[in-house]
Amino acid sequence: MAQNASMEEFEALLNESFEIDTPDEGSVVRGRVLAIEAGQAIIDVGYKMEGRVDLKEFAQPGEAPEINVGDEVEVYLRQVENARGEAVISHEMARREAAWDRLEKAYADENRVDGAIFGRVKGGFTVDLGGAVAFLPGSQVDVRPVRDAGPLMGLKQPFQILKMDRRRGNIVVSRRAILEESRAEQRAEVIANLEEGQAVDGVVKNITEYGAFVDLGGVDGLLHVTDMAWRRVNHPSEIVNIGETIKVQVIKINKETHRISLGMKQLQDDPWDAVEAKFPLGSVHSGRVTNITDYGAFVELEPGVEGLVHVSEMSWTKKNVHPGKIVSTSQEVEVMVLEIDSQKRRVSLGLKQTMRNPWELFAESHPPGTRVEGDVKNITEFGLFIGLDQDIDGMVHLSDISWDERGEDAIQNFQKGDTVHAVVTEVDVEKERISLSIKAMDDSFNEVVSGVSRGSIITVEVTAIEDGGIEVEYEGAKSFIRRSDLSRDRAEQRPERFQVGNKVDVRVTNVDPKSRRLGLSIKAREIAEEKEAVEQYGSSDSGASLGDILGAALNRDDD
Repeated sequence: MAQNASMEEFEALLNESFEIDTPDEGSVVRGRVLAIEAGQAIIDVGYKMEGRVDLKEFAQPGEAPEINVGDEVEVYLRQVENARGEAVISHEMARREAAWDRLEKAYADENRVDGAIFGRVKGGFTVDLGGAVAFLPGSQVDVRPVRDAGPLMGLKQPFQILKMDRRRGNIVVSRRAILEESRAEQRAEVIANLEEGQAVDGVVKNITEYGAFVDLGGVDGLLHVTDMAWRRVNHPSEIVNIGETIKVQVIKINKETHRISLGMKQLQDDPWDAVEAKFPLGSVHSGRVTNITDYGAFVELEPGVEGLVHVSEMSWTKKNVHPGKIVSTSQEVEVMVLEIDSQKRRVSLGLKQTMRNPWELFAESHPPGTRVEGDVKNITEFGLFIGLDQDIDGMVHLSDISWDERGEDAIQNFQKGDTVHAVVTEVDVEKERISLSIKAMDDSFNEVVSGVSRGSIITVEVTAIEDGGIEVEYEGAKSFIRRSDLSRDRAEQRPERFQVGNKVDVRVTNVDPKSRRLGLSIKAREIAEEKEAVEQYGSSDSGASLGDILGAALNRDDD
């Protein structure tokens, strides 16, 4: 009985020892390499258990396995015993478990981890982090897009863990974050040694439409196109080339954003310092058109000094024309300096001032009375515009179109493009206005009345009888005698006592060449005759009656 009891106790103790010492499946245990055969390592994990592991699990990416008989290694116990009575173990899974423990601590502490890029997958790369495989997105490889990642493959280098999920086995890392941090430290060091106003050498790294990025030794600065030269620069490539070493001045440093503004022109003399002395008001200079806008054209007087010719100063005659129809880019032009504002760095120029005012020239060569010829350019409700020399216009007012027709009717006889002849009546240079007259071309009236003056007695022919008087004609020139001028005697001031075709002697009271009218009066003639008779044949003191005097005068005329 005692012997049986001791055997049971021994068996119980043995079983207890196995339960205590035998590791659980899913744990990491240490083992010793017993042999290497058929591409596998036979490993004794103790507890009378052996297992097999493929040699490739002991190799770094792209390298030969490093394992020898007698080496102690860690393995992951997946199964205590399989069908062959062997333990199912994995060195790779042991490394992975150990790696996850290490990586989770590094992730929590925001520490860098070492790894090596070993494969390429869609959207990025795979990274071995010492047993755990992580994903490196393509955008996280470098601060700039990488065209060829070949040189980076297999290199041991630091990475930053961005995200990890042990349950799903996902780890996302970044190489770019490490580079940016290193770059930020380098930038801060470089910027700390820079001062505003300092002149430094830099290498042109990139050129854009608005400027160039210059490497100052680990930190980039922007050289804006407006700070490259005092003159207008259309594109930065006119001034600098990629890879070129240039001298620049530090204009501004933003300590918070680490942005640096650079300039080249600041290292050169400012041409505006001598503008007022070099380009005095009223002086004329030759310049090149650099830019054309809706409101004018910019003209370069010298490199770095541009002036604006406002559209109103471009032409004496082309008032509402786009500047591009008057000048063209790169054209050499003569301009006059009209105004200088050195503070605002503005020069106002005039193009038309270099040419004589065409209205002045016209006034000198076409005094009033000069006959001109031109085409009808425009017809308005108040007259005709006639094109004259040097692109200027003259206007014929409605009242100056015809002697015989109302202006509103006479203007209907003209169309655009008709050639007309007119007489210059007035030139107003200041208002840029030329007055013309078409009806003044007809000077037949002056020929008719050349021998007629005020007080002359002429014979006219009655051409029409009206209530207010009679219309008469003298050598083709028509006039109207009012009822009150038909006779000295009020009883005889009746138009109906005349007939069309009657010849009547009248006295000229007025000659108006402008209106082509003669002022005529029968009454004035009678009064003048009476006065003359009284002076010749008697006076009111002689005792003779007026009838006797007039009778004597008439008898003398009969004789």
